[in-house]
Amino acid sequence: MSQPLFNALFDDTERRPMSVSQLTNAIRISLESRFASVWVEGEISNFKAHQSGHWYFTIKDSNAQLKAKCFRSSNQRIRFKPADGLHVRARGKLTVYQPRGEYELVVESLDPVGAGALRIAFEQLRDRLQAEGLFAKELKRALPVFPRRVGIVTSPTGAAIRDMLNVISRRTKTVNVLLAPARVQGDGAGPDIARAIRFINQHHELALRNGRDKDGVDVLIVGRGGGSTEDLWAFNSEEVARAIRNSSIPVISAVGHETDFTIADFVADHRAPTPSAAAEIVAAREDQLCTALDHLGRQLVRLTRYKIVDARARVQEHALSQVFDEVKTRLHDARVGANTATHELQVSMNQLLRHASLRANNLVQQISPAQLQNRVATARARYDAAAARCDVAIEEKVQMGRERLSLAAASLDALSPLAVLHRGYAIAQDVDGRLIRDTESVSVGDQVDVRLAKGRLRTRVEEKSAADERGSN
Repeated sequence: MSQPLFNALFDDTERRPMSVSQLTNAIRISLESRFASVWVEGEISNFKAHQSGHWYFTIKDSNAQLKAKCFRSSNQRIRFKPADGLHVRARGKLTVYQPRGEYELVVESLDPVGAGALRIAFEQLRDRLQAEGLFAKELKRALPVFPRRVGIVTSPTGAAIRDMLNVISRRTKTVNVLLAPARVQGDGAGPDIARAIRFINQHHELALRNGRDKDGVDVLIVGRGGGSTEDLWAFNSEEVARAIRNSSIPVISAVGHETDFTIADFVADHRAPTPSAAAEIVAAREDQLCTALDHLGRQLVRLTRYKIVDARARVQEHALSQVFDEVKTRLHDARVGANTATHELQVSMNQLLRHASLRANNLVQQISPAQLQNRVATARARYDAAAARCDVAIEEKVQMGRERLSLAAASLDALSPLAVLHRGYAIAQDVDGRLIRDTESVSVGDQVDVRLAKGRLRTRVEEKSAADERGSN
């Protein structure tokens, strides 16, 4: 037996017993100093997420198990949610839960084994948001046909914003851009992107409330250039997804390259494979419309020219017809008559006005200062009577002119060969264009042109009869 142990049997200090709390606290201090940072690998079981935000679970292998807990302040940095049966690698420190005298691992970081943490986090968030209906096709909004103002949420110093501005300025002259700068990579990038989306929406809603519709934002592009999964992770955050879904402005997600997919792509109203493609989407319709309008304009010019040439040819054909010579003469006579009536009417009106003016002047000269009030009333009455007679005379002249014009128009219409044709009559002409007035002008077998109200007929004389015969062909 060693001397220290032998001495301890008779030492009152060494023989003094420790309380359970003292012993447990000593063990806790020893464990925390010895295992301040340790890595443990095993399978998760009995996982529970407390309403306080803390996680409680057990890490086990085939021969042993270890209780573990992860406080809310630590699990917010973990990119996936643990589940029973998941094989993980945990880093933390050992401590003792004194009320039960159990040692446990306080987890500070957690990584899955055999599958990337980012992929698991992506799949878990995707499935949860899909179950909530955030990816439903019914929620997708159509993009505006001709956007006037485009909002962009991206890094102000990245290549993506330069590419988008270059495409928009090259393809359209009417689209304005409103940039909301945001970090698109690293810690805090997700909340920064969500803040920028909300800022654009607030600007849009304020403009509409104040009646400044031109300052509103028609479509919003959210994205960045390519990178690794870690670089694009900000667009896989739940905060960004909900900000996109809650946006009152249609959102185009343009993250990374064509092969990259993020949660933002699923929840957005439209996905563009690259930022440049998103810029082409908002500017494409204007470019296509300008091309289509240019093509239609050229077609319209060609068609108009053809119509003008065709109309000119038909007018010349009618102008050379002898049938319209008499119509032209009647129109000329009617125009001369109308001008004459107008001139006579103007002369009569001028005479009446001069006569009334002379009478008014005489009345004014006859008025004395003493009789001013009475004579003014009398002169006003006489003037009104003269004006009434003048109006009656003018109306009679106008009516006479209208009757003469109506008579001339009726005569013209009665003499119009077209009016006769519409009543069922026809004009017959021989092959030389001479009018056929009786049967003696043609012989059996001659060709006769018959002009109807609509169209012409080429006929041949089969039989003819005298003018006094009735009912024969």
